[in-house]
Amino acid sequence: MINLAGRDLLHAWDKFVLTGIGLGLLVGVTLTMAGVYRGMVDDARALLGNSGADLWVVQQDTQGPYAEPSSLRDDVVRSVRGLPGVRSAANVTYLSMQVRRTAVTGDSGDVPARDLLGAADEVRAMVVGFETDQPGQPDHLIAGRHITRGHYEALADVRTGFVLGERIRIRRHVYTVVGLTRRMVSSGGDPMVFIPLKDAQEAQFLKDNDALVNERARAAANPTLNRPGIPGLLDAVLASQTVNHSVNAILVQVQSGVDAQAVAEPIRRWKHLSAYTRPQMEEILISKLIATSARQIAMFLVILAVVSAAIVAFIIYTMTLGKIREIAVLKLIGTRDRTIAWMILQQALGLGLIGFFVGKVSATFWAPLFPKYVLLEPGDALRGLAVVLLICALASILAIRVALRVDPAEAIGG
Repeated sequence: MINLAGRDLLHAWDKFVLTGIGLGLLVGVTLTMAGVYRGMVDDARALLGNSGADLWVVQQDTQGPYAEPSSLRDDVVRSVRGLPGVRSAANVTYLSMQVRRTAVTGDSGDVPARDLLGAADEVRAMVVGFETDQPGQPDHLIAGRHITRGHYEALADVRTGFVLGERIRIRRHVYTVVGLTRRMVSSGGDPMVFIPLKDAQEAQFLKDNDALVNERARAAANPTLNRPGIPGLLDAVLASQTVNHSVNAILVQVQSGVDAQAVAEPIRRWKHLSAYTRPQMEEILISKLIATSARQIAMFLVILAVVSAAIVAFIIYTMTLGKIREIAVLKLIGTRDRTIAWMILQQALGLGLIGFFVGKVSATFWAPLFPKYVLLEPGDALRGLAVVLLICALASILAIRVALRVDPAEAIGG
């Protein structure tokens, strides 16, 4: 008895394999899109884990430094450290910006930098200001050392492309990369650069030289701020305008055996601040911050599934039309309809298996080339295989209907 799938593999193997490769590329894109979403979730969890915090204290009525702007005075951390159950607490700042490689001479942070490769050599990064030996500091390095100086030293994630000893420019100051980390990224996938807290506070609100000159001129022209009888008033006002005492959050570590929620409650009630435990912060990042991206990826997955089904249906239908005479002969000799249907279904499932294998291999090879982290989980691969086989089975229905309607007389009268 003629086996339709076997016949195509023997006599039209090139068409069958090329169709499987084309379908496989679509499957590879589908698996990659799922991996992009998994990578976003993993980045969010890595961000929380790398901070080393059990509790995030932020501005009241805000959802934290990762989801929306938050501003606190840096002296608030003292009152938080004195709360029962708190083991340690530290200020931290976050600032997403372009960081550039620079060529400078000397160690002065105020020397204007000259770009080595121009604007194309910029790296989008999240600049983190942290306190040494406190929550927020990277817990491990893959190369170099931790920051030991109070100014102008930096730690960088390897995805920035920076190397040890390299000079980078953040605002008007120049920093030397003294250590490298791995998997230190923001919720958006941007690599992190760590600098001392005081430098980060200055960088967040640092104005250019022309703006500083204009502000000083305005203050000097204001008779309320520049009184003849109070000679030190203007200098005090100008000094306050160039110093920043704000931070974005306080990272809190609770004592062993203490419930983080029990520590957060008095902070919310008496300190007039918002406090989030790790599960709550994870909920904010995953369910709110990346929810729109997740829905967009889901739409792409649906579209890719529909396109894949249309391609498989068209190919199987075309192959079936090319075997009308063979199908008529099978019917003429008494072959059951379900046997013919199973042969066509075999062909569709074989095409799906080839496509899945090609797609899985393709996704595995090109995933590391993506600028953001792509996490390919075995569970997603198994679910993808089931979906591909289901799509191929459904796509074969049209071809099966055509085959079952073939008149056995066509085997004789063709």
